Amino acid sequence: MSTSRPGGRRDLWNERYASAERVWSSGPNEHVEQIVAQFEPGTAVDLGAGEGRHALWLAERGWRVTAVDFAEVGLARGRREAEERGLGDRIDWVVADVTRWSPPEGEAFDLVLIAYLHLPEDVFTAATAWVAPGGHLVVVGHALRNLTEGSGGPQDPALLHSPDQLRQKASGLDIIRCEEVGRTTSSGAPAIDVVLVAARPRP
Repeated sequence: MSTSRPGGRRDLWNERYASAERVWSSGPNEHVEQIVAQFEPGTAVDLGAGEGRHALWLAERGWRVTAVDFAEVGLARGRREAEERGLGDRIDWVVADVTRWSPPEGEAFDLVLIAYLHLPEDVFTAATAWVAPGGHLVVVGHALRNLTEGSGGPQDPALLHSPDQLRQKASGLDIIRCEEVGRTTSSGAPAIDVVLVAARPRP
């Protein structure tokens, strides 16, 4: 994600959401589902929540979710679906640029979720600080190697991750898992993702 011209990026994403019934799949990413299903529900923040697919899935499983995205059209779609599914009181929908947003002072989350969102290093570092003691940071994104050996995803290497890069960015937490994983796209093509799971130990 580039930090330049946030208003222009917001307009582009709002137009994209407005032009389609649904941009992303309705269910959670398979890696997110597999990882987070092992955690006890608590409080979560979904950064770059889009249409809310992960926020909705988390809320259905008992999480109290803060969903943050600058595209109000996408969040409005998620909010409507939350109301239809009886989840309206479990999700706070926050229209804000995640590169400028921060939670209220002193607030931390049992889960910080960053799915297919590239954050500037300073913002990523700030996000790691929002993990509560005993909580987890989960990052799922397009792997750098996907550019040459996979399919789909951004074609700009600056928007892709390697396991080593993610491990260094989360060095303030205990790394539980950091590796490349395979995935099959909706068109049936192979893709390579990178997954990071890290935790903040309890005192």
